[in-house]
Amino acid sequence: MAVAKKTIQKDVAYSWEGIDKSGKQVKGEMIAGGEAVVSSTLRRQGITVKKIKKKGNLAGSKKITGKDVALFTRQLATMMKAGVPLLQAFDIVAKGHANPAVQKLLIDIKTDIEGGTSLSKSFAKHPLYFNTLYINLVDAGEQAGILDGVLDRLATYQEKIIAIKGKIKSALFYPISIVIVAFVITAIIMIFVVPAFKDLFSSFGADLPAPTLILMNISDFFVSYWWLIFGSIGGGFWFFFYTWKRSRKMQETMDRIMLKMPVFGIILEKAAIARWTRTLATMFAAGVPLVEALNSVAGAAGNVVFYNATMKIKSEVTTGTSLTIAMQNSKMFPNMVQQMVSIGEESGALDSMLDKVAGFYEAEVDDAVAGISSLMEPVIMVVLGTLIGGMVVALYLPIFKMGAVVGG
Repeated sequence: MAVAKKTIQKDVAYSWEGIDKSGKQVKGEMIAGGEAVVSSTLRRQGITVKKIKKKGNLAGSKKITGKDVALFTRQLATMMKAGVPLLQAFDIVAKGHANPAVQKLLIDIKTDIEGGTSLSKSFAKHPLYFNTLYINLVDAGEQAGILDGVLDRLATYQEKIIAIKGKIKSALFYPISIVIVAFVITAIIMIFVVPAFKDLFSSFGADLPAPTLILMNISDFFVSYWWLIFGSIGGGFWFFFYTWKRSRKMQETMDRIMLKMPVFGIILEKAAIARWTRTLATMFAAGVPLVEALNSVAGAAGNVVFYNATMKIKSEVTTGTSLTIAMQNSKMFPNMVQQMVSIGEESGALDSMLDKVAGFYEAEVDDAVAGISSLMEPVIMVVLGTLIGGMVVALYLPIFKMGAVVGG
């Protein structure tokens, strides 16, 4: 008996024209799974559909990144400050974006708003792209009637966080990539180059120098157990990252270790403090109550150690302890940060002081990354030179020895 296969309708862009409840002619665009979906969605909005035209599918869509969300937030904030109505702003941003996936996301949100849903609740339907912090800030801006200002601060916040993440990645990427390249080159030499020299040396009939013998023994191990070496390394990395993503205890242990790493630990700590203070400043300036803001701030530092410290701070602040004292008790923040927060609390300008702290630590991260980059280059060159040069010397020692014997 033949079983009919279910046809999956892909999302397609449609342009439509119709008449709204007041009799005014309206038109727009929508991305949906078919004309029937477009028609039913418009009817729910009270629009009588006159024409629907297919524009194209979403082939070539790219993944929506944090940069896409930050750019959209900045554009929306700029348009709202210029007095452009919210729905029109969504239309302009959607049409101007090159990624169809972003267009679909924005048109979906716009459709929700047209149906009477608030902006924050529309964002909440897409948790993959808008986190709790983002939604809470937008909600606070809607409630206080300062949505354009909140979006502007939110865009600045996202741009700063993306920049600092980029700095951390660039600091870690260079040495990691060099280590990987060095391992690959070493493996190639051990598996393919050294055995060729071994065949050559076997015809000498003389004792080989100790460094050459050691290198050949290592090469024999590589040739015999290359599958075990590569399998163990690959499996180890897979197990590590699999466990790291799913085990809270593993995350906390690794985050503690990373904060105590020489050189890199200082950068990670400064980056975490910068993100922590930047997030709290943004939320506090938007009018979000301190205790509620700390919920979002806890995860913003990107470190489980700071998350636990923030939850402890929140618990103390809830019972009436000042933020400064709670931060001192956590023992996670330098004295300068505590003093700036204390001044901010006393002067009623906490958001401004936290902004200054965030700016200071972001600059510190920039300087530290630049310093490490300039320091790592000669260190890595020395290590690679010693490793590769040592193998080359070990391979050529018997040839030099044989040349000396022949010459004598």
